[in-house]
Amino acid sequence: MKSSEELRSNLRAINRKSYPAYKSLAGSYNFGKYVLNIEHVQGDPFAAPSRLSVNVNHKIAKFPAEYYAVKWNKTALEDYLIRRFHKQADKFCFQAKGSGKSGIITVSRCGQEILERTACEVTDEGVIVRFEVGFPANGRTINATELEKILFEFIPVCVEQSLYYEKTPRSEIEKVIFLAEDQQYIREEIKKQDIVAFIADGAVLPRESGVSDRPLKDGIPFKAPEQMAVTLELPHKGALRGMGIKKGITLIVGGGYHGKSTLLKALERGVYNHIAGDGREYVITDETALKLRAEDGRKITNTDISLFINHLPNGRDTKCFSTLDASGSTSQAANIVEGIEAGSKLLLIDEDTSATNFMVRDELMQRVVAREKEPITPFLERAKDLYEQAGISTILVVGSCGSYFYIADKVVQMDSYQAMDITDETKKIIENFQLPVVSAPEFHLPDGKRRIDLSGTVQKRKTYRGNGYVEERLKIKRMGKTAFSVGKENLDLRYLEQLVDEEQTQTLAYLLRYAKENYGESNADIVSIVKALENILRTKGLAGICDKGNVPSGLAMPRIQEIFGCFNRY
Repeated sequence: MKSSEELRSNLRAINRKSYPAYKSLAGSYNFGKYVLNIEHVQGDPFAAPSRLSVNVNHKIAKFPAEYYAVKWNKTALEDYLIRRFHKQADKFCFQAKGSGKSGIITVSRCGQEILERTACEVTDEGVIVRFEVGFPANGRTINATELEKILFEFIPVCVEQSLYYEKTPRSEIEKVIFLAEDQQYIREEIKKQDIVAFIADGAVLPRESGVSDRPLKDGIPFKAPEQMAVTLELPHKGALRGMGIKKGITLIVGGGYHGKSTLLKALERGVYNHIAGDGREYVITDETALKLRAEDGRKITNTDISLFINHLPNGRDTKCFSTLDASGSTSQAANIVEGIEAGSKLLLIDEDTSATNFMVRDELMQRVVAREKEPITPFLERAKDLYEQAGISTILVVGSCGSYFYIADKVVQMDSYQAMDITDETKKIIENFQLPVVSAPEFHLPDGKRRIDLSGTVQKRKTYRGNGYVEERLKIKRMGKTAFSVGKENLDLRYLEQLVDEEQTQTLAYLLRYAKENYGESNADIVSIVKALENILRTKGLAGICDKGNVPSGLAMPRIQEIFGCFNRY
């Protein structure tokens, strides 16, 4: 390891040289209280910025060991530190001048959810923060004076103000850890009480706008109906009252614009912990919950959809069904079966985004088109079996069909964003109506041995560089939060609605590439492949799917459900 003064000397030696001379700076430098690593140097001032990291030993950082002793505390601490580092770095972004991306300092921009990220990692040795810097140039001539300003003036301030315990407000960081412990307590407690979701009194569910995930100012606070109220005794906050949604089938009903979809959206995001002030920090949902919808045009590979679709007129096998262009009903059937494979124990469904013919067939339609002429077994007829035989609960937003009332264990009405338990009133009303068909024969689950072809073209390749051939992985390109490409292959994830961050999408691309390179010829089933990846992520973290010694700053942990969702759409 070199000293910081050697770095300064090297900078001055290459000043005004051609831009590639910056490559000589790669390495690690001791700045006394921390180590600066220049991991990758951009080849051009207009290219992607250079990748850097800072390592601070625990003896210097001095964050209490209990703050990172368990996973939920550690993730909350990492999230807090990267937000502080980003706030400091933002002050210096583009303060160093030059052409192209000269002077840019980029750090992961965290949203409302708390996610495990490569941007900040608390290890057994210390704290690592990864970020990117645009090395300054005039044209394509090195401006080392400006880079010296970044490395010796700006970065030290960022480190000093964000990565040392003595510089962080004690009460602020304590609240972060206490919130994480309270959130984890709720997650564990609701399992004991057979609850799949908890919405605390006072929670603000509406968002600022359709393009903002921040809480709506003056949003109506949530209040649990008395019949569904649960009070939990949290370790730090103390007694917290809220609505507990029990296992089973729960309907959310009400007029348009009264908050049905808003409640469902909060529940689908409740699989993640949220930061204080979000309004949903005490909205906690079973972490395996899966938001489902119709997805016209999606690809389906070797999926057993016979639980819902059988006896197609063309004789196609629905126990091992594949298509490049699924219909709304077929895609929703596949989404449910794939969710079961992924281990989901709670399905979240909005009638508005579902295929009508998949969800329900009313009595008149059943008389006009006989059951033996209809290949689709509606979800209405399978929901009870899913819960009673497979332990899979459903929370369903409905507004147009009353047949769902016959299968509901609970009915929640949203009225001007206020929740009311109308289960008893509903049961009295439906006594005067004829019972529709709400059950179906031959319930079965998929065998879990489904295989998809991962061989394809995304393999390591050899490229000639200078003195010989080097092994090179194909490039990954992310298109926002909803799509990515690996090499020349594109994947559309727009309907994985519980993806909340672009860095999760980037991680899914890394996972797919890793799986193709390591399991592409194994002929393993998809469940085995995802479990192998899950084991890597659990034991080695996100670094386990990256090249050794080359961990980028822009990865965030996706859930197992989204990993399955990505592979199923490949």
